[in-house]
Amino acid sequence: MQKPETQERERERVREIEREMASSMVLSSPISHKTLPFRSSSRLLAKTNRPTSSRILLAPPAAPSKISQLSGKVLVRTSIRDSDTKETSSTSLPLVGEDSAVFEIGEQKIVSWVYFTVILGVVLFILKVAWLDGSPSGLGLGKAFIDSVSGLSDSPEVVMLLLTLIFAVGHSGLASLRDAGEKVMGARAYRVLFAGISLPLAVSTVVYFINHRYDGVQLWQLQGAPGVHQLVWFTNFVSFFLLYPSTFNLLEVAAVDKPKMHLWETGIMRITRHPQMVGQVMWCLAHTLWIGNSVALAASVGLIGHHLFGAWNGDRRLAIRYGEAFETVKSRTSIIPFAAIIEGRQELPKDYYKEFLRLPYLSITVLTLFAYYAHPLMQAGSFGLHW
Repeated sequence: MQKPETQERERERVREIEREMASSMVLSSPISHKTLPFRSSSRLLAKTNRPTSSRILLAPPAAPSKISQLSGKVLVRTSIRDSDTKETSSTSLPLVGEDSAVFEIGEQKIVSWVYFTVILGVVLFILKVAWLDGSPSGLGLGKAFIDSVSGLSDSPEVVMLLLTLIFAVGHSGLASLRDAGEKVMGARAYRVLFAGISLPLAVSTVVYFINHRYDGVQLWQLQGAPGVHQLVWFTNFVSFFLLYPSTFNLLEVAAVDKPKMHLWETGIMRITRHPQMVGQVMWCLAHTLWIGNSVALAASVGLIGHHLFGAWNGDRRLAIRYGEAFETVKSRTSIIPFAAIIEGRQELPKDYYKEFLRLPYLSITVLTLFAYYAHPLMQAGSFGLHW
């Protein structure tokens, strides 16, 4: 018969193990993470309603385990160890989605970037000849398109909204048909079709906005107000970090690599699950504040409406493609910036800044600065088209 002190120590050990089990996932058998189906792992993650400070790990059999046998019960291995804390310091929960903006120079193939350069040159040449060039040597389809839409109304606000709507239908419509289209013609061919329709429509909308941005009714004039220029510049600069997270892999954009629908989870995604929508809202607010007229307001209403729909449609498509894995990512993230962090559903790693110290983000920084200083060039090019 055990002494009372021994029994008390044993009960205390049981309570310690139970507390540890309450903050970790307990596996009743040594299942290997290599043999566990992906959907099964995401289901386990999705059903776990622990605070974000607790970490859920599916450890392989080779990992050290803690096995205790108390009162005839076998307490199976748990996954919280000091070594785990060090090895996974970059995230409080194991990723279900993908680590974004990863770019390994050593894994790049020179021939792939040669193909990218050639394809980019060919696309720009076709765009110039077929869409932009209104001379006898070019087709000038862009001018004909703008004239046809402008003929529907004398109001630049209405034309701006119509151009935005046409772009939105083409862009989001093709995105919605992506799964069916790729089954018919393949991922690369469908990307070519998608870009071939979306790019000319986007260029037309941007050029019309630049050429008519000071038309319409002036609603306010704040360009000379103290601090407005700095506020607009900073807002616009930050918006570009949000606008282009889906173009991390330029080789996929050009269909050199096979295009994929990614489930990103790190970097800017921790702040907002739909950074492109948030970035577009910031861009629209900044430009509407600066220009202050009805055309800028119409453009902002159209673009924000399109991206709000895109956020809903993007979630719908990711849910169809990734199922429970997307639901897990959705539970950890938010559409409204910082909402998931404030609510405790997302815990930023201590070394979170490292997720931005990557080449794609550096490229976005350079391109954003270039776009700002290239505004006169873009305006001159747009004026030359007479759209």
